[in-house]
Formats: sequence, structure tokens, C-alpha cells
Amino acid sequence: MSIHATYKKHILKFKKAVKTSRDQLYEKPTYFISIHDSDKGITATGECSTIKGLSIDNESILESKIDEICTEINQSQSLPPKSDLSDFPAVRCGLEIALIELEKGGNGILYETDFTLNKKGIPINGLIWMGDLAFMKKQVVEKLESGYSCLKLKIGDHNFEDELDLIRKIRKEFTARELLLRADANGAFNNNEALEKLKRLSNLDLHSIEQPIFAGQLDEMAKLCEKTPLPVCLDEELIGVQDKLRLLNHIKPQYIILKPSLLGGFEESNSWIKLAEERNVGWWATSALESNIGLSAIAQWVSTYPVNIHQGLGTGQLYSNNIPSDLRISRGYLYFS
Repeated sequence: MSIHATYKKHILKFKKAVKTSRDQLYEKPTYFISIHDSDKGITATGECSTIKGLSIDNESILESKIDEICTEINQSQSLPPKSDLSDFPAVRCGLEIALIELEKGGNGILYETDFTLNKKGIPINGLIWMGDLAFMKKQVVEKLESGYSCLKLKIGDHNFEDELDLIRKIRKEFTARELLLRADANGAFNNNEALEKLKRLSNLDLHSIEQPIFAGQLDEMAKLCEKTPLPVCLDEELIGVQDKLRLLNHIKPQYIILKPSLLGGFEESNSWIKLAEERNVGWWATSALESNIGLSAIAQWVSTYPVNIHQGLGTGQLYSNNIPSDLRISRGYLYFS
């Protein structure tokens, strides 16, 4: 084997500033690891994508870590074990993507499924970003006109009554059978009011709510999941967790949300899925602001499972300088052309 590894930093520019529960984003750095096999004449590329304030990768030494990995590959002419990167889940995920593609022969294909053969699309939710209520209403209209049958609203940034009113207006036009509605609170609810808010949201026939209270409060989250009338999804709660079994057994959530870039890649995500399914806990996957390279890889991995629930894979259109992609969205489905 004759291999050579390189990396490249790429600053993704948002078409419009994106507001999250942590920050207002105008751009986002990402890193691409490329491994070239000169014997086979192929190059495979993976993406190491972090989100400031959410990823556990140490951003101050992230680039030097990626450079170190590439140097090790070039000097040893061998591929490093991903297990050595537990403190750098985004780097581990990017390396895993590149290695899978390298094994499959390059060309951006990681798995051969009905999705990658362009026989079947993946249902996705339309994401409604935080902003003033008028902006959120505008997004709702646009997504519905585009044919989405599932919307996810980021809430917790406004007066709760106003957010309820927005959801109530959507529900007046579309029943739960016609439109699936999800909410993502990003930990915005106070512990002493969370259960009451979940009860009020459940009256509007929501499908589920992600991370109603701040991550790390295992006992409080367990109480919520036991008493909630609305299915609760763990999202940020999974990041950096070493003992998956203990967390799932203690909290007993209704769903978990998998973000491979934040969890350490596909092997780690597969481990979460196995443990969740053994406990009748549902799951779906969500992209974490990756470029089209990471998004494509995550979508391909998702397609190796029976996809019977909407995934969160619709963020590829956020950037003005995204990487060219064969992905396309039509009527609320993601396709691989």
C-alpha cells in the first residue's frame, strides 16, 4: 500500500446568519482529510466538523491534531486506529468517513443502498431556525409550499405563549396526520416549569421535543421522561458520554438524536442504535452543520437502516460556498443522484 494523507481547512459561509441557542453564526470552519492510494489511483475524503460550544473536540489544538494524524499516516504508511481519537469525535468521524470510502474505491460512495443507487429517497424534516416570529412564520410557509410533511421548530427563544400561538396556527391548518411537528428546545426550559410546558405542547399534537432541559441533569431528565405526555428526545445529552448503557437505563428517553460528527462517527452511532433498540427507544439522525461531504456521508450511513421516520438531514442549502454535491431535496425527501 502506498498512501498519502493531506488535510484542508474550509470556512463555510452562511447565506444568512443562523441563530442557535448558543450563538449567532455567520461562518463555520470545517476540515477535510483526504487519503490518496497511489497503487489504486483513488482518493477518499472525510469531513471533521465541529460546532463551537457543543463539540468536545479541543478547537485550540484541532488543526494540529489533524496535521499530526496525516503525518503519522505518511510516515508509517499505515492507517491509524480510530479508537485513539475518543477525545476528538469530529476528527474520528472524518477519518472514519475517509477510510470507508477508501475501502469502497473512492468516488464519494460509502455504502451501496437503494438511496445511493437513486432508487429511494430519505424523508427529512424541514428545519425552522430561530429568529423573530415573523421570520419563523415565513420559514414555515416556505417549507410547507416546498412539500415537507414534517417540520422541526427551534423554540425557547421567545415568549412561550407566542411560540404556542405559532404552533397553534399551524395546527389549525394541518392536522397531525397531515403534518408532523417536532420541537427542539435546546435546553431552554427551567426544571420547575418544563413538565407543564410539555403538557401544553402535547395538546397541540406534537410528535416530540428535543432536549427540553439543559444536558447533564440526569435525574431531572429521567423524571421528565417518566412523566411527560410528549415524547422526549435526547440530543446534547449524548455528547461526550462514555457509559451509554448507564445513561439510557437511567433516563429511559422515548427517542435519541444521533449526530455522528459530535458522537465520534458511525461505529459509535451504531452502538447507540443497538442499545436504544434493545430498550424500545426510537432514534433518528441529524446533520450538525457539515458541508455536503459530511452530509452525504451521514445520509449514506442512515440509508443502511430501514428509514421509517423523518431524519434531520436538510442543512446542505445553508451555505453560499458549499462543496458541490449530488444530493438534492424534493418534496421533503433527500435524494442521491
